[in-house]
Amino acid sequence: MQRKSPQKTRRKTNNMYNYQELSMSEAKQTLFVERVAKTEWITFQRTEQLNAMSTQMLREMAAALESALADDGVRTIVLTGSGRAFCAGADLKEVAGAKHAPGEPDLLDLVDHTFGLMRHGPKPVIAAVNGLAMAGGLEMVMACDLVFAAESAQLGDAHSNFGVFPGAGGAAILPRRIGLNRAKYLLFSGENVSARDMMDWGLVNKVVADEDLRQAVQAFTDRLAEKSPAVLRRMKTVSNRSLDVDETAALSEEMLNLRAHMRSWDMHEGLSAFNEKRKPQFRGY
Repeated sequence: MQRKSPQKTRRKTNNMYNYQELSMSEAKQTLFVERVAKTEWITFQRTEQLNAMSTQMLREMAAALESALADDGVRTIVLTGSGRAFCAGADLKEVAGAKHAPGEPDLLDLVDHTFGLMRHGPKPVIAAVNGLAMAGGLEMVMACDLVFAAESAQLGDAHSNFGVFPGAGGAAILPRRIGLNRAKYLLFSGENVSARDMMDWGLVNKVVADEDLRQAVQAFTDRLAEKSPAVLRRMKTVSNRSLDVDETAALSEEMLNLRAHMRSWDMHEGLSAFNEKRKPQFRGY
């Protein structure tokens, strides 16, 4: 098992967020990043704050995500939390007292950028929901491609409890995932529901015993690592876009991607391996 700290991750600096190497002078590390086989685990470590998102945590998340997305040795990214929460949303104390210099990205800018990496990055991103996922934490779950949850996990949109309006998918995406009436109930009431209810509603893919969560997710990502990265990348792109276009346009884009994929190494390797009755060795292009 290879371990690394997000403090050691070097970033490109030619964008407004300036995700360079994170300074050792930052008082608290908010994440622990580790490689297990071909899976990058990103674990939130603001345990006392129920892993609420601060600007530092979001910067470290973006740095870790960008590193994993650019690393050919990583096939899948997993997000999970330490303690009794996955993520309780934004750090409202920081939001209330936030002051930013002109041109400096605020917490909402960082949320938009970080969640965008999860939604649009070329690799599968999985939420391993270990506990509470509320407000921005629920929105983070929705930004992932797949969701595994512990039996005791609770999910909900708590924005209305604090007079806060959602900004990362609570009102815009939740109705698409669980239906309009159920989404309105969660949005208006601010209540949490069980992981099993969320699985019945279509947001959670699989619920497992609390003590089996990490093992179940790792076993699944190990299987994904055997798939063609090029296929998974194209599947993620086309399926995401299918929600925003009509059926004819979605089918047309699927066919265009198939024609492009037919010229790929991975497709030829997969067919050759099938004919030769051997395990394929995919390269991701």
